[in-house]
Amino acid sequence: MSDVIAVVPQPLVVEPADLAPYVVGPATVVVVPGADADDPALPAAVLVADLLGRAAGHAVQVRFEDPGVPGAVRVRLADGEQAGLPAGDEAYRVLVGPDEVLLEARCAEGLVHAVVTLRQLLRELPDGRFEVPAVRIEDAPRYAWRGLTLDVARHFVSVPDLKVVIGLLAHYKLNVLHLHLTDDQAWRLDVPSRPELVRRSSARSVDGDPGGHYSAADWEDLLAFAHARGIRVVPEIDVPGHVNAAQHAYGELTPTGEPAEEYLGIGVGFSRLHADLPATRPFLEDVFADVARMTPGEHVHVGGDEVLTMEPEEYARLVRTALEAVTAHGKTPVGWQELAHVPDLPPGTVVQFWDDRVEPEPFVAAARAGARFVLSPASRVYLDMKYDADSPLGLEWAGHVDLADAYCWEPEDVLPGLPPGAVLGVEAALWTETLRTLDDLTTMLLPRLAAVAEVAWSAPGPRDLDDLTRRLTAHGDFWDRLGLAWYRSPQGRWGERVG
Repeated sequence: MSDVIAVVPQPLVVEPADLAPYVVGPATVVVVPGADADDPALPAAVLVADLLGRAAGHAVQVRFEDPGVPGAVRVRLADGEQAGLPAGDEAYRVLVGPDEVLLEARCAEGLVHAVVTLRQLLRELPDGRFEVPAVRIEDAPRYAWRGLTLDVARHFVSVPDLKVVIGLLAHYKLNVLHLHLTDDQAWRLDVPSRPELVRRSSARSVDGDPGGHYSAADWEDLLAFAHARGIRVVPEIDVPGHVNAAQHAYGELTPTGEPAEEYLGIGVGFSRLHADLPATRPFLEDVFADVARMTPGEHVHVGGDEVLTMEPEEYARLVRTALEAVTAHGKTPVGWQELAHVPDLPPGTVVQFWDDRVEPEPFVAAARAGARFVLSPASRVYLDMKYDADSPLGLEWAGHVDLADAYCWEPEDVLPGLPPGAVLGVEAALWTETLRTLDDLTTMLLPRLAAVAEVAWSAPGPRDLDDLTRRLTAHGDFWDRLGLAWYRSPQGRWGERVG
């Protein structure tokens, strides 16, 4: 039996024990000691029971009273600082022995991470049973923001397909799904104040492919599904550029008063709002108010990128209007890196850095003034970039991004000079100009999403690509069992046995 503990992201502490494994069987029971129906540990216990029940081939019970016999999987929240967990709210512990398993964390999100680790540890035996190797794992994330930007504007992603993506994020302990909901091609979220946005600008996608939108009920369903898996959704309404779809729905947003022509290409930088039009400010205030009310999370993304035909003064005026609309409803604004050039950003504004072909000084200045940064360097984490020149999917304006490119980089080196603590986290991005199906999405996400997740989660230090690919081998088998399309990068070790 191989001694590879195939957990991704790499935990802080992994100590295999020289003991027999825990075998899932008839005696397996999940215990939440002393719990009641409102216990915050209960949802994680239900997830464990479902996981182990599918492995055992029969229902696994959740009990509030500890039976005190072999076979128990105990799920509990740690009691203050007494548990000796690593620092951080999301810290967790997994202890596995031949007769019992312990999942422990400071909060419900940490327990979800423990469940994910247990799922990655499960190994199928030749006789069809499942075992978990004896091990001690203690873990906590490096960064609080670990995410994926997903463009649903260029090509629409249905609710069922989005749920598959959310499941992958949870499996790799990512905790932010940033949805790029609007662009020149389409508007994907139905907002009460401007119903024509989805009526007129959601039916199609790039090249005339089928489109779609999320109703208020769809949105609530997605938010609840993500929340149950420890993931918060950050909606993006991209302004003051990338607005052709809005102007197609509402001609009052154009200087002529006439609706813009529908645009289904992939060009950028040609559309813009106009600060001096009477309709512009009410549009921004109403739409961002709607989105803030519809989204319980802390953050709303205002876009702000690639506005190529606007003077800085007008850009700053429009961006400030959007920021004020977000903060008026108690939300913290997020925007692309161009926001760093706007003076006096609201305290705590999150700047998403994406284009690493620029000098760092303006971003360092913004950080010193109080901005926080999420790092999305395109040459590393834009997962719509082709793997290589022969890749049938994706673009290549930022180069080719294979597994090593997504993995072998240090976030704190991206913007030299940032003050300590200015980096809030790391976020991959998947733009959908060339991606039409769930198979297309997962082909571009896997295996690179796992590599980015490890950069965002695991402790700083040299990246050992050989070690990552060894652990990822078993994950390829997992993706196959789920029926997911993925790319067998030649930088991996696919086909090697790890257990």
